[in-house]
Amino acid sequence: MLPRWLDHYGRQVGVENLVVLDDNSTDGSTEGLPCTVIHLPPLTKKEFEPARMGLVSGIAAGLLEGYDAVLFTDADEFLVADPKKYAGLRELLADRPGVPVLGAINLNLVHDVAREPALDDSRPVFEQRRLAKFMPLMCKPAVKRIPAPWAHASHGIFAPYAVDRDLYMFHLKFADRELLRAAAEHRQQMVAMDGRADATSWRYGGDAMVELLDRVNEALDRSAVRNFRPPLRRLHTIVQEQPNGMFRAVGRGQVLAMETLPFVRVPERFVGSL
Repeated sequence: MLPRWLDHYGRQVGVENLVVLDDNSTDGSTEGLPCTVIHLPPLTKKEFEPARMGLVSGIAAGLLEGYDAVLFTDADEFLVADPKKYAGLRELLADRPGVPVLGAINLNLVHDVAREPALDDSRPVFEQRRLAKFMPLMCKPAVKRIPAPWAHASHGIFAPYAVDRDLYMFHLKFADRELLRAAAEHRQQMVAMDGRADATSWRYGGDAMVELLDRVNEALDRSAVRNFRPPLRRLHTIVQEQPNGMFRAVGRGQVLAMETLPFVRVPERFVGSL
């Protein structure tokens, strides 16, 4: 995913403004990249997730000394401004000058295994994948102009925010069957190694995640799929304040949501944006 991530965000904000955080990788995937690469120290001083979010939030706070806004995503998450209204992320942010934190409408792209081959890295995503599931729980506070810290694997932030009706996040975790298997196997190894993210879907291995995708495919009724329309009347209810003062999106967990929420089609206007 990383080359596609670099290409997408490089076109949005300029590759010179990208920062890749390397958590002790050993596969050479961050060598020779045309952007800044920060090699993180081993996060052993405290539990992994609070340490990771503290470090990421600190880097973001530093960047805000020189930048108007900072966005943070995983390598398989792609922010897209609604092309019906905006040419890109810069234009959307320019239209939101007073908004401190923006949440994104999350759509998990889903591999239609019976009809779609493996993802081709040389072709745009939306030429290959158009089915998705709207995931309220994944509507993250992805862009911020203030140094409020992220929390809970960047699903939360210690500042109020709302889900922006024109900002989309396309999550490619389930967009390719074999890539899903490989990523799940790797993440399960991380859980076994040091316990990181052991309360999340990271604890499931490749076979379990592929079985989930296969069940989702078995329930697919293509005749019932409609173009996605954001639920504008209830977007404001997705984010809730937690007892500790953190704000985060709420909803069904990712596995349950993938099994039970309806399929939607990514609208035609997004073709070409990813």
